[in-house]
Amino acid sequence: MLKKAFSHLKDSATLLLVITGALLGLTFPLGKLASEASIDPLAWAWLISAGAGIVLLIVQISSRKNVPLSKSYLKYYGISAAFSLLIPNILIFNVIPKLGSGFTSILFTLSPIATLALSSLWQVRMPSRLGVIGIVVGLLGALTVTLTRGEIDNPASLNWILAGLCIPMSLAVGNLYRTMAWPKGSGPLELAIGSNLAAAMLLLTLIIMRSDAAAFQDLLSIKSLALTQVFVSAAMFSVFFRLQQVGGPTFLSQIGYVAAGVALFVGTFFLEEKYSFITWLGAAIIVVGIGFSVVAQKKH
Repeated sequence: MLKKAFSHLKDSATLLLVITGALLGLTFPLGKLASEASIDPLAWAWLISAGAGIVLLIVQISSRKNVPLSKSYLKYYGISAAFSLLIPNILIFNVIPKLGSGFTSILFTLSPIATLALSSLWQVRMPSRLGVIGIVVGLLGALTVTLTRGEIDNPASLNWILAGLCIPMSLAVGNLYRTMAWPKGSGPLELAIGSNLAAAMLLLTLIIMRSDAAAFQDLLSIKSLALTQVFVSAAMFSVFFRLQQVGGPTFLSQIGYVAAGVALFVGTFFLEEKYSFITWLGAAIIVVGIGFSVVAQKKH
């Protein structure tokens, strides 16, 4: 029965979307707590990639499987890491203190429309008409939330909003690249490991160039929070690339819709963030958009 349930999970784009999005949503409030503890954004982004990569590598080795290291695979890891992990994570943990964890997560909900635009341009696994409607409805919800410009008592400047908008654009490029360049015969877990470890190495290089070794020492002051983040990120990436494989780039991009709801909930009820009625109305519209997209995926 357990084996049957696992088989259903790994083949169900809808379940994978919900699980991946929910785990991603937890990253935002965890990132805010790290920021409040004065943790360097680069060090925190490094922890996410290095932690997930190492944990999943241990799982891979214990299963007596390897991680390909040919030139084509290394290229895939590097480009995937840059657009999907390095750039978004650096931006995320720099804008969270300015926009709030819930509001920053909303910016992820703009990646589906960016991914859809690139998919249309390059004709890569286009969604059905109903799927497009779901994306557009979700976008309307995201724009509704964006108009509120963050927490009630902490409105953000336009410059920080624009910086945050670079997050979905980078994610869209990464979404399309991972599908278009997916190495033939490759499994999702090995690509998750390679991409995360590549991102960790790039981040480590940036930190060393800054001569800021103390950034890693600060992580020791929040061991429980750091371990929680490693567990969450490892769990998320264990299903993230499988969702890419099953659902395609545009469907995968909608994990931001799920993440936004989870982050708003956690931010409001556990971190005492305050958002207006319009923000919650936008979140409700996003949920409707997800419903359309899920129905479209099931029909497909």
